[in-house]
Amino acid sequence: MTHQTTLSPLLKQATPVLVDHGEGSYLYDTDGRRFLDFTAGIGVTSTGHCHPHVVAAAQAQVGSLIHGQYTTVMHKPMLALTEKLGSVLPEGLDSVFYSNSGSEAIEASLRLVRQATGRPNVIVFHGGFHGRTVAAATMTTSGTRFSAGFSPLMGGVHVAPFPTAYRYGWSEEEATDFALAELDYIFATLTSPAETAAFMVEPVLGEGGYIPGNTRFFRGLRERADQHGILLVMDEIQTGFGRTGAYFGHQHFDVRPDVMTMAKGLASGFPISGIAASRELMSKAWPGSQGGTYGGNAVACAAAVATLEVIENENLVGNAAERGVQLLEGARGAATDAVGDVRGLGLLVGSEFTTDGKPDTARAAAAQKLAGEKGLLLLTCGAYMNVVRMIPPLVVTSEQVEDALAIWREVLAEV
Repeated sequence: MTHQTTLSPLLKQATPVLVDHGEGSYLYDTDGRRFLDFTAGIGVTSTGHCHPHVVAAAQAQVGSLIHGQYTTVMHKPMLALTEKLGSVLPEGLDSVFYSNSGSEAIEASLRLVRQATGRPNVIVFHGGFHGRTVAAATMTTSGTRFSAGFSPLMGGVHVAPFPTAYRYGWSEEEATDFALAELDYIFATLTSPAETAAFMVEPVLGEGGYIPGNTRFFRGLRERADQHGILLVMDEIQTGFGRTGAYFGHQHFDVRPDVMTMAKGLASGFPISGIAASRELMSKAWPGSQGGTYGGNAVACAAAVATLEVIENENLVGNAAERGVQLLEGARGAATDAVGDVRGLGLLVGSEFTTDGKPDTARAAAAQKLAGEKGLLLLTCGAYMNVVRMIPPLVVTSEQVEDALAIWREVLAEV
C-alpha cells in the first residue's frame, strides 16, 4: 500500500519560488521567470549557480569515485583540496579536518579546544549563530528559535556582549569599551580564565543581523586569549572564502585565530565543512575524536578545489570588495525612514527595519516578500527578524547590483 509523503510542515520557505535551474546570479522558476538571487543559498553558492568550471570538476569526479570514506581510504580530491587550502589559509593554520556542515565544524572545534586545553568552558558572543546541533545551538544566541524546546542544553557556555552599537544606541567605541569590560567581568563572576578553553566568535554576526566587529574588539580578545592561555576560534562559516572582500572575514581586523571553522562558500553548494588549526594544536585532540562517514566526500572536495580556482582566477575576492562597497552605499542611499540602520562588510549587507526606534518585523517581512515578487530574492535575519539581508554570489556584476538596488528602492517606496 502506498501513501503520500510530504516535507515537514516546519520547513517554511522564505519565497514561493519553485526553481527549475540556476545560472550565475540568477534562478529561473518552472514558468521560466528569472530572479536575481541575493540569497546565494544563504551564502553558499559563492561562484554563482552552476559555474561551468565547478560543474565540470564535479561531473568528472562522479564518474571516477563518489565516496571514499576518509578514515578507511585516502583519495586524490581530498589531498588536492588540502594542498590548495595551504595557499589561502592564514599563516599557522596548517592542519585541517573535514566534515559536512557548519554545525559539525563547530562541534569539532569545541571538542578540539576542550581536549587541547583540558578546560570545560567556552565564551561565545551575544548575537552569534553557530548551528543547530545541541552544542552548536547552545552556543547560538542570535535567536531562541534555534535552541528552544529541547533543553537541557550543553553546560559550560557563557555569553559575553558583542559590540552591537546600533542596538545599544552607542558609538562603536562605547559599545567596544562595554563589550571588553563585560568580558573581564565574566572572568571575575562566571568562568575563571583558568577554566575557559576558548572564545568562539564570528567576524561579522550573521544570523544576528549582519553586524561587523572591529579591530579593537578582536585585538582585545586576542590579548586576553594570549594572557590566559585561551584559544580564539573564528567562525568563518558565513564570512569565509571572499564573502567579506577579504579571503576571511577576520583579516579585516588584524587578528590571529588559533582555530578557524569553514563551510558554506567553500564548494559552491556541495556539502563540505572543516576546521583549521596548527598541527601542534590539532595533535592535542584525543585519538579517535575526529571522524565521520561523509566528511571530505570526493565529489565535494573536487568541487571545492574548482571553487578555489575560480575565486583565484576570476579575482572574486576583489570583486566582492568592490561590489560590496557599491551595494552598501546603494542600500544606504536607498534607505527611508523605515530603515534605522544599514551595515555590512563586502557582500554581506543588512538593512534593519525600525519604527520609533523599535524593531519592525512586519515591515521587514513585507519588504522581503515584495522584493521577491519584483524579481529579487532576499532573506531576513536578526533576533527579531527585522533585518533584510543581501548576500549575492561573489560573481555578481556591477549591473546586477544596480538592478537589485533599483528593485530595492521600489520596495522601500511601497512599504
